[in-house]
Order: sequence, then structure tokens, then C-alpha cells
Amino acid sequence: MNAGSYGAGFGFGVRMWLLWVLLLSLLSAVSGGADSKAVTTSLTTKWADTPLLLEASEFLAEESQEKFWDFVEANQNIEGEHDDTDQAYYDLIVKKAGALLSSVQVNMLKFALSLRAYSATVYSFQQIASNEPPPSGCSAFFSVHGEKTCDEEGLAALLKSAPERRKPYLFKGDHKYPGSNPDVPVVILYAEFGKPDFQRLHQVITSKVNEGLATYVLRHYLANPSGKKVYLSGYGVELAIKSQEYKAKDDTQVQEAEVNATVIGENDPVDEVQGFLFGKLKTLYPELKEQLKELRKHLVESTNEMAPLKVWQMQDLSFQTAARILAAPAVEALTVMKDLSQNFPTKARSITKTVVNSEIRKEIGENQKFFKGTLGLQPGDSALFINGLHIDLDTQDIFSVFEVLRSEARVMEGLRSLHIDTPYIHDILKLNVQPSDSDYAVDIRNSAISWINNLETDHRYSSWPYNVQELLRPTFPGVIRQIRKNFHNLVIILDPTQENAAELLSVAEMFYANNIPLRIGLVFVVSDEDDIDGMQDAGVALVRAYNYISDEVDSQSAFEAVISMFNKVAIGGKLSVGDVVKVLEKRFPYVEVSSVLGADSSYDSNRKEGRAYYQQTGVGPLPVVMYNGIPYQREQLDPDELETVTMQKILETTSFYQRAVYLGELATDHDVVDFIMNQPNVVPRINPRVLSTSRTYLDLSDTNNFFVDDYARFSTLDTKQKSTAVANSMNYMTKKDDGYIRPVTFWVVGDFDKPSGRQLLYDAIRHMKTSNNVRLGMVNNPSAAPSAETSRVARAIWAAMQTQSANNAKNFITKLAKEETAAALETGVDVGEFAVGGMDVSLFKDAYEGPKFDFLLSHAAYCRDVLKLKKGQNAVISNGRIIGPLEEEEVFNQDDFLLLESIILKTSGERIKSKVQQFGIEEDRISLRASDLVMKVDALLSSQPKGEARVEYDFADDRYSAVKIRPKEGDVYFDVVAVVDPVTRDAQKLAPLLLVLKQLVNVNLRVFMNCQSKLSEIPLKSFYRHVLEPEVAFQADGSFSPGPVARFLDMPQTPLFTLNLNTPESWMVESVQTRYDLDNIYLEEVENIVAAEYELEHLLLEGHCFDVSSGQPPRGLQFTLGTASEPVIMDTIVMANLGYFQLKANPGAWILKMRKGRSDDIYKIYSHEGTDSPAESDDIIVVLNNFKSRIIKVKVQKKPDKFNEELLSDVIEENEAGFWNSLARGFTGGGKPEELKQDKDDVINIFSVASGHLYERFLRIMMLSVLKNTKTPVKFWFLKNYLSPTFKEFIPHMAKQYGFQYELVQYKWPRWLHQQTEKQRIIWGYKILFLDVLFPLAVDKILFVDADQIVRTDLKELRDFDLEGAPYGYTPFCESRKEMDGYRFWKSGYWASHLAGRRYHISALYVVDLKKFRKIAAGDRLRGQYQGLSQDPNSLSNLDQDLPNNMIHQVPIKSLPQEWLWCETWCDDGTKRSAKTIDLCNNPMTKEPKLQAAVRIVAEWTDYDQEIKRLQTRVQEEVNHTKKTQGTEVHTEL
Repeated sequence: MNAGSYGAGFGFGVRMWLLWVLLLSLLSAVSGGADSKAVTTSLTTKWADTPLLLEASEFLAEESQEKFWDFVEANQNIEGEHDDTDQAYYDLIVKKAGALLSSVQVNMLKFALSLRAYSATVYSFQQIASNEPPPSGCSAFFSVHGEKTCDEEGLAALLKSAPERRKPYLFKGDHKYPGSNPDVPVVILYAEFGKPDFQRLHQVITSKVNEGLATYVLRHYLANPSGKKVYLSGYGVELAIKSQEYKAKDDTQVQEAEVNATVIGENDPVDEVQGFLFGKLKTLYPELKEQLKELRKHLVESTNEMAPLKVWQMQDLSFQTAARILAAPAVEALTVMKDLSQNFPTKARSITKTVVNSEIRKEIGENQKFFKGTLGLQPGDSALFINGLHIDLDTQDIFSVFEVLRSEARVMEGLRSLHIDTPYIHDILKLNVQPSDSDYAVDIRNSAISWINNLETDHRYSSWPYNVQELLRPTFPGVIRQIRKNFHNLVIILDPTQENAAELLSVAEMFYANNIPLRIGLVFVVSDEDDIDGMQDAGVALVRAYNYISDEVDSQSAFEAVISMFNKVAIGGKLSVGDVVKVLEKRFPYVEVSSVLGADSSYDSNRKEGRAYYQQTGVGPLPVVMYNGIPYQREQLDPDELETVTMQKILETTSFYQRAVYLGELATDHDVVDFIMNQPNVVPRINPRVLSTSRTYLDLSDTNNFFVDDYARFSTLDTKQKSTAVANSMNYMTKKDDGYIRPVTFWVVGDFDKPSGRQLLYDAIRHMKTSNNVRLGMVNNPSAAPSAETSRVARAIWAAMQTQSANNAKNFITKLAKEETAAALETGVDVGEFAVGGMDVSLFKDAYEGPKFDFLLSHAAYCRDVLKLKKGQNAVISNGRIIGPLEEEEVFNQDDFLLLESIILKTSGERIKSKVQQFGIEEDRISLRASDLVMKVDALLSSQPKGEARVEYDFADDRYSAVKIRPKEGDVYFDVVAVVDPVTRDAQKLAPLLLVLKQLVNVNLRVFMNCQSKLSEIPLKSFYRHVLEPEVAFQADGSFSPGPVARFLDMPQTPLFTLNLNTPESWMVESVQTRYDLDNIYLEEVENIVAAEYELEHLLLEGHCFDVSSGQPPRGLQFTLGTASEPVIMDTIVMANLGYFQLKANPGAWILKMRKGRSDDIYKIYSHEGTDSPAESDDIIVVLNNFKSRIIKVKVQKKPDKFNEELLSDVIEENEAGFWNSLARGFTGGGKPEELKQDKDDVINIFSVASGHLYERFLRIMMLSVLKNTKTPVKFWFLKNYLSPTFKEFIPHMAKQYGFQYELVQYKWPRWLHQQTEKQRIIWGYKILFLDVLFPLAVDKILFVDADQIVRTDLKELRDFDLEGAPYGYTPFCESRKEMDGYRFWKSGYWASHLAGRRYHISALYVVDLKKFRKIAAGDRLRGQYQGLSQDPNSLSNLDQDLPNNMIHQVPIKSLPQEWLWCETWCDDGTKRSAKTIDLCNNPMTKEPKLQAAVRIVAEWTDYDQEIKRLQTRVQEEVNHTKKTQGTEVHTEL
């Protein structure tokens, strides 16, 4: 014992001594070194900081509007309730929200506040308020139908006059005060709650609501927004190592910016360098703090040198990294994974020394078989599952993950509050209870259908084979098999007098005449009056004529005769009796027409059945066409469409039959029609109310001990508790009295003292008597205030349920539901008269005559407040799903209850029931408890938004190759499974996400390693930081810390880095403040910190647009986005690829319109989805109120008189017409000559892209060379996405100095187009892929000039060059410099054969005829080809150049004369004299740096360079001077 402790002590002493020696020896070596270098990146919003209090309220509003208002009420006076620190304010908000939320949801709230997820929501209200303009001097104000005021008297006056003005448009996200009456004026309060002004106005308006005078809506509005910005998180920052093969660094000195040095954290707990844990050492030896700092710095510098690895050292890096992660204790494994993956380039060398044991390799190998089999993952792929839901890291951002977490937490807590144990919760979650979108069919075995043909018995099909095995015989794809079986049945239900009847019948005739294996039936829906004369009614005449001919000849002849009758009808006309008579007389000259068609015709057999069948099946408005009983959608009834869709259905159904035959479910001797009609999707009646997929559910996920018979108590409960109290008090009727668990619960809601309520109840009882899966309860919704007279039946039902045995109660209530009973009770007959045998009448009477109406009052309040029904309205609730309110005359009968039952059983009921049976509930009242549980679980699961199915995953084992973190016992936990290769970009993103999840919620986490073997290159060539924090951070003094920032500390100094941001898909960010070149960061030349600041410039609104008539995207259609006061803020053009368009916006409410001009002339908006305005409104309103992606769909239609016009035509366009008018005005003296609008053709449009300071320097020189040589006015277009802040600041000064126009254009790379990861390749993509959508339609010629070019001629000549019908012209590569032949890759191999004798062109200079380019859809073709080729990483190595050359056969290139582009690498010196432009191409032989080459090759380059430098200096001096004078004087006019 002692020896052991002595040994331990001795060991400790020795280590201490060694540490001292090490420190001393090192200190002598590293005295006086510079501080370590760092790169930091932050991203802020453009809008001002929004208060956390308001953000928290929006979080609660997503839970429920009740919670939102409770929170508002609780925080009316938050200002005075805390000491003034930020931290106290934050803690108070969390505490107040905590009173309304569960602990998991409180963590979610903290995360939402850290993410600032609701900042956009709060700001969107601010933007809406700015459209209202606030009255002056008010920090909060009312808006009453457009008129504004901020005092009580003003409000009263405005309420009086409100009905004269239009009600305001309310958005989905608006906060409506509960209890507001919908029929009174709407008052919108714009205010910031928590401030005194709000409290005053809130009291005024709530009293008005309580008097029933107003509807109250609250919108956030900050009178004086703060000067700070919102710091965002949820994005990644990459510091990629650049290839230095060609030097692209600018030599201009950068002025150092002052940086706040507190950015670099001192106390990182896991601060490990070369095995030393500095975090621990600092706590153990505080007195050695300074020396430890020095030691750490020395170790960092010695490890950071990234000497290249040999190929044999790289092979196993993936497994070795995994082994390092798995060796760490489970709690730290994720931190280790994050550290290794995010700093891989400097860690790689030490990782190569790791030994991987065979168990890890073996288990990873075994698991990879499962990954591939069940999840479709290859080695090296990654995946993340939360409770079995797949989270796609490429497309889903942190905001959508947050949504998933929240909705999962809701369901799990709901299940928990139903007292379900944690292990079962995950079982239940895996049940897929979402309504299937399978199409429902009705039964077609009905005498009302007149079948024209029968494939099994008609002579014309007798040569076809009869055996169902024929289905399995192979045929060519798309061939329809002709078999003598009624596999395919088409039923047409129509009113012969409707206009479109003829069209449908002609399609049927075409099918019949062409021997398509389709059995065709007709149902004629005509008048069903008893004595009607066919000589007056054309419909009846047609039916009688049809019946007569079928009886006399056969149904085929009858069908042909009907077709002839319709052929007589003029186009657009209707069938008349005359048309019927003519055909009859011609075919049957001897028959007396009136005996067939007249009132006493004997050919009247199934005239009434047709209408009855149509009404009973509930298939919707006529005409209806059904395939095997499934109705077609409205838009499929167009004749051409009908033909295509039917053929498609025949082919699709064939595979269903093949399967059935193969499995032995369908044999030759079976009746095929019976087989189809016994499928589970066949229902007795199709009721769109029941089948619709937009459904509302009660929240029954609560457990309490309240009942409806104590009204005083009931009225104080909230919505959820009220529902539970109603469920607790409910007594049920069932078919049998047994302990069976019934998976379907119906509550019938109605006034049972009114005929409509009794009818609904009677139908429900009739259905309940046929099925033992159902139990039936009743909720009273009285039409009048409850009294003894108006509630006889309701009270009798209630009393019977309370006092009688179930069977007696059921029989008694069935009696009460009949009309004669009710009539007798009205006349005063005693209720006891209707008692059924075995009833305890005296007990019943006592209950019936009791003085208390509490249950009625409670039910009435429940119907009003929770079910939102008017007095006396009927509804049905099935397992918590509300169907209603049912309209006065609406039929909801026994068939509908059957349909409801079958849907529930099929989607959720049976599955949940079988799970509940496993729980083992205590024995007493087991069937009641269990049936209740099925109902409540069903309501909870079905109310979740429909997502994709959960994945069932299976793994070989997780003993050696997975990081496992167990959940805390007893609490609800999230089941998180990640599969990852630790040396991939996904690992760099996943590790920080999992770390945050682990802090945020209780997780059962397994991270499986999915390593790749035999790597041939370094797998990660970049450093990465993912900016994400689980909650808001504070500084020591209680103020907010500056905000989430990506920090790259201790970076190696030798490599050249480029900085990239990896943001959610819908964000457009720009670099706003940094003096450094973020494209070329070279830390050796940096003093201490490179601080990159970015700003979220726009949130994208994306969409897809189609023309309904053609189904094609309307290429060239333009949309604009704006507000009512400023309709055009942004505009865009629709692409042909997927009809895609994107608009730059920010939070707020926007109006989307078609652009005035051709778009607006030719097209009108037909419909839209995903927007915030009703589908039929013409103005499309879109509210952007969160950071998630927003995608809308718009359908347009050509105006009838513009049907043959094209958008992209050669007529004069909107802008051109204006030019001619202005010219005329100039010549006639209508205006002054200098007002002449500049000739559109007289501006040369030049497009260029650049990134990094060096290329921007070249770009300025290129512009200067253009301006010096071109006489015509010039307009430059630059791609904004990658320009540095310095360039953007300087360009206006340059434009002013040299008199040119410029515009910055930007486009976000669409999410569906294959993404490039390398910055250079992204920029190349922008050069070629989006030419048709980057520029306005008015620009019809654009010249692209590379940044590193020098122009020596007037570019007007190039613009006016005749392209001879080609969309663009490029210069071919020079071939005159012979010593470079070895480098001319296009002379051999793929390119030589592909070009087939054509030249290979260089992409440094080209001219595009945008009109032609758009007309032949060149952009869409290029993108299509790019999409196909770019999946292969080895293709398109020079993207912008290879793509047009590859497409030369589809999109022709006009070759420009050689002198248009001279570059020393490829052209000989002799041709330089005649060169019109000189390009500084890279030289693969000498690798000469660009700057050096420029000075050497181009004589005038240095002069241009100096000229611009002088301008820059002058501008800088002016700026400094302005700053100084502003500093000293209050205001100086410069």
C-alpha cells in the first residue's frame, strides 16, 4: 500500500522536475519570438440587432398562440424586473419562458436564441411596419384599416369609421389576440412589448376586444433600433491551402487594421499540443503560466510545418484517424474528432504513427456491408439519423435540423406525458402512421354502369390468350399485353347535356376501335323524376335510346349510335332531342320514336340508378372518369391528357398484376374485377373531407384528473387540458361488451335535440353496430343556451350513459335518435315510456331530472373554444382528428364512417394497437385505458407534419469501431446515429454539430467509423471551423460576448491560404471589411490577426415556374419583387432548367409580380403554391421570416389573344421602343438635345470576374486599357460574389474619374446544379454557366474580357463583329510558338477526336450575342452538359474553356481572327505587333509569376499601374481628410 503511494508520489515529483528542465532548456531557445498568428471570421446581418425578448416570444408562438400571449402578458414590465446586465435580462427571459415550456424545450429556446433563429422573424415585422410609415412622435401605434393613431381617443374614432375602409391583409405568422371576434374591425398594434408604451396601449385594446369591438393583432416594431448587428452562426469557414504553382500574390503592402486581441481564447480546456495537455498544466501549475505559454508556442511552431507525406504514409490515414478517436475516452472522443478533422493538414504527420488494431478493421469491414446494404453508403460516405430521420448534411442546414429536433421533442414529450416508458417511445416513433397518398377507388360492380364491351366474353377478343400467366411472358418495354381478362376498366360518368361529353366519348371510342384491352362502361346522370318525357329532355332521350338499341341489337351498336348523336352537335353546342331522334329514325326506320323516348317508355330501366350511383360514390363534380374505380384528377380530363394518362395507368397496373400472378394471389379461374375490388384502397364512397391530406388534430397528449361535470373548474383549463377532461368524462358505446381494445374512437359532435344532429348520431350508431373495432362517444353542441326544454334528448343520452349497462344504453340511445321519439318528447311524453327491457328506470330518472347542466355547459364551451364550432354545428372526431364543421345540408352517412374507420385501421390504428398491447397495462378497465391510449397516441403521431419515413438501421456491431455516449437514465432521449469517415469534409461539419447536440439534449449517440483504405492523396487539404454554440455566451461583467466567431489559431505560416464560407443554401453573403486579400492569406507577412468580416446581404427566394398549357418553363419570363410602395426592387429571369428562378430579398413581406412589358403582356399568373397569399389571388405575397430556404412554385398561362407569341422574339423590346420615342422628341424639338436618351446600341457592355487583390489590380488595369482605346461609352459588369471590400470601395471613384458606368451582378449557384468546392472552379463556372440570367434582357451583346488582359484597340469593332448566326465568338488557341507543342493537349487524345478538325478555343476573351444565346437556350444546354460531365472529378479540368469547346457541335462557336488575342505562351513574337489584346496566360514551361510577366511583356502596363496607384493615393488622402475634419468640426461641407 505505502510502496504504491510512495511510487505515485515519486513519479509525480520526477515529472515535475522533468517539466522544469524542459521549460528551462526551451526558454533559452525561444526567447523573444512573435505571437502566434490567427485568422478569424464573423458573419453579421444587414439589419439591426433584435431584442432577445421578442425572439423568445416568436419561439413560443410556434408552440401555440396561447403561449405567445401568456408570455407577452408575463413580460409587460420586464424592464423593471432585473438589474441592468445583459445576463440578468437573458436569465429572466429564460425563466419566464420556462414557466410555459418543458425542460427540453427550454434548452431548445436557449439554442434558438444562440442561433438567433428568430431574429429574421422579428425583423420581418419591422419591415412590414416600415411600409405603414409610423405616425411621428409615436414609439408604438395602432393601425385601423390603414389609418394610424397612438392614443385612446384616436382609436375610438378610427374604430367607428373603420367599416368604410378595407380590412388589412393578415399574414400566417400574425399574432391574433384570443377571443377576437372575426366580424369586427381589425386593429394592428405595432409595438415592442416589455416597454411602457406597449403596456398602456395593450390595456386599451384588450378592453375593446373584451367588449367585442375589435380584433387585435400584435406586430413587433422597434421605434429606435440598436446600432449593433446580429452575429449569426450555423455556417462553416474553410481555410484551404492553395497550390503555389503559379504565383498569384499581389506585392502591394496592406495597411494593418487594429484588431481586438481578446479574440484568441486563453482557456480552452482540451488544449493539447504534442501530447501536452496545456489546459490541465495551467490549472496544476498556475505559477508557471508564462513559461507554459512559451513552451506551447514552441511546440506549436515545431509541429505546424507541414512537410509533404510520402504516398505509402497516406494510405491508412483514414483508419489511423479513426483509431485515434476511438482510443480517447467516450466523453472526449467527439472533441478529438473535431480537432483532428478540422486541423488535419497539421495533424496528419503525427497521425501516421498511429497503430490500428485488427478488431477495428474487422468490425468496420463488417459494418460496411450493412451500410451498403441497408443505407446505400459506400466506404468514405457519411450519414446522420435523428430518431431514424435522415438528415442530409448537404441540403439541410442547422435551422432545419433545429426544426426536426423541436418536432421530435414535442412527440416524445407527448408520449411521455401519456405515461409511456422511454424504451417504448422509440418503438412507437418508428411506426409510420402518415396518411398514405394512395388513390382511393370506389366499387365498380354496380348495375348502374352500362358496359359497352367485355373482354372475357365478346367475340372480337376471342383470338386473345386467356391465361393470366401470359402476363409474365417477356415483351418489349411499353407494349400493352392483349389478354382476354378485364384487367383494365374505364368508367365514364357523365351528364349527356354537358358540353364536354362528346370529347370524352370520342376518346372512349378511340380506345375501343383500336382494340386497347380496356373494358369501357358508361353511367349517364340524367333527371330522375318519375314521369318525364324523353321528347323534352335530351338526357333522358339519350338513355332510353341507348337502352332500346342495346336490347334490340347489342351494347356496341348502342355506343356507336350515341357517338353518331354527338357527332351531330355543333362545336360548343349541346345535345338536343332532335339529334337523338335523327339517329334513331335513320337506324330504325320502322319504329315509332315516341314509344321509345316518350313518357311511358318501357326502356327506362336504369335511369335513376345512374344518378343514385353517382351520388352514393361521392366522386365529385361531373364529368368523372375512373380507372379501376380510381377517379382521375380534373386536369387529366383534357382529351389528349386522358389518352396518355390511361395508357400510363395500364402499363403501371400491369406490373401490379404480374406481382400478384407471380405470388399466386391471382389465378386464371379468379374473377379479376372481384380481385381488384377487394384491394384495401377500395372504399364504399369517396368523401374528399375524409380523404384530404390537410388535417387538424386535437392535442390529447396530456394526463389529468379533470372532468366535464364541474363547469366552474372546466372553464379555467387551457385547450390541451380541456380536451383531456372531455376524454376523461367520455362514456362509449360499442358493438359488444368485452375487454377488446378498439383502435378506432369516434366522437360525434352535434345538437342531438335537432334532426341533423340525431341523423349524424343514428348513422354513427348503425356503423358501430357493424364493426367491433369502433367505440362511439358523444359531445353536445347545443344550438341555444342549455335549459330543460331544449336539451331533453341530450340529457337522456347523458343519463343513460352514466347509469345503464352498455348494452341497454346503446339500445335506448338508438331509440332516442329516431325522429318519432324526439317528436313525442316534444309533445311532453315521459321519457320513461321509451325505456328498453332490463333498464334501471328509477336510477335513470334520478340522473335525467337532476338540476345540473354542467356537462352541457362544459361541452358547449369546448365546442366553441377548442373545436371552433358555431352553436349547433355538427362535426365528427375520429382518433382526435377533427372533421368539420359539417355544413347544413352536407351528407355524412354510414359509408363515411366506414371509410373513416378503414383509413384509420390501415394507416395507424392496427399498428398502434399492437404496440399498446405489448405495454401490459394494469388489468382493471384494461380495454378502456388501452383504447384511450390508442386514440391519444394516434392523434399525437398523425398530427406531425408529413416527413419521409424513418430508416430502420442495422449494424454488425459497435464494440470497437463506434463512439458511444449513453443517455441519462429515465429521461426522454434522442436516438442519434452518425456514420462518418473522420478525414472528410462531412466529419469537419458533423463533429461540432454532434458536440452541440450532446450539450443541448439527452442523446443516445453512436458514431460509426466508415473509413476508406488505400488513400493515394491527402484526404483533407483544408482547415475548417463550424460556427455553432449551444447557448448565448457572456463576458465576465455580464454583458453579451461579441458573438459567435470562427477562430483559426496557431496556423502554420508557410502555406498560402484562401478563405471560403460555407453557408446555408439560401444565404448570399459578402465580405465587408478587411484590408487583407482573403484569396491569398500568407501569415508570414501578417502582424497578428487577419479578421474577415462578412455580412448576410440577402436571403434568397427561389422558385420554379411552368406554363400550364404547355407544361414547359416559360424561358425569358421576368419576375419582379418589391413592396406596395416600391414595386420593383429586384428582378430575375426564368431558366429553362426546371423553370428555376431566384430573387434576392430580406426578411419581410414581398409582392411577386411579372415584369411590366412583354412578360406582363403575354402571360398571366394561373396559380401558385408555397406562398403566403390565397392560391386564387393575383398578387403573390411571400413573407420571408426565417433563415430557412424558401422555394415557391408558380404556374403561368398565356393570355388568350397572345397564344402564338413568344417571349424571346425578334420584335422591338420594352427598352428599345423608348429609345425611338426619345429620338423623335430630340429631332422635333420637343425636348432639349442633351436630354437624348443614350442609344442602347452605343454602350459597350463588358463582363469580367476577379478574385484576390492581384487579379483585382489586373482588372483595374484592363479597364483602364479599354477606356484609353475605346471611343464609345463603356459599361462594366462585375461578378459581385467574390470582389474584395477594397475593390468595391474604390470602383465608384474610378468610374467618376474616367466616366464609365458599372454594375455589380450576382447570382447564387443553384442548389440543383452540381456544386464545385474549389473557389477557382466556382469562378470559372460563373464565367460561362449563367450568361442568360446574369444580365437584364435589354442587354443583347456582352464582351467577356479576362482580368489579366491588356486591350490595344477599340472594342466597338469586336462588339459589331458578325457572328454569322452563332451565339458566341471565341479566339482559337495560337499555334505559332513551336517550342510549346508538347503542352498543346488539344492536339491529341480525346480533344483531337472530339473536335474533329475544328480549333480549340481560349476563354480569355469572347463576345456573346445574348439574344441568340437565349433564343436557342444555349445557357440551358451548357448547364445540362455541365451537370452530366461534372459528376466525374477528372472531366472539365478548365471548366470555363472545356465546356464550350465540348459543346461545339450543339452550341456553335464562331472563331474570331487570331489577332484578337495574343499570348506569349502560345503565339510567336512576330504576331505581337498586330495583337488587339494581350493576355497574360500562365506558362506551363517557365511557371513565371504573373506580375513579373506583365512588366516584361506589356510595355504600357507599368504606366497604367502607376496611374491607378496615383488615383488610389489621392482617394485615400481625401477619405482621411474627411475623417479628420469630421472629427474636429461638427459639420463641414467638403
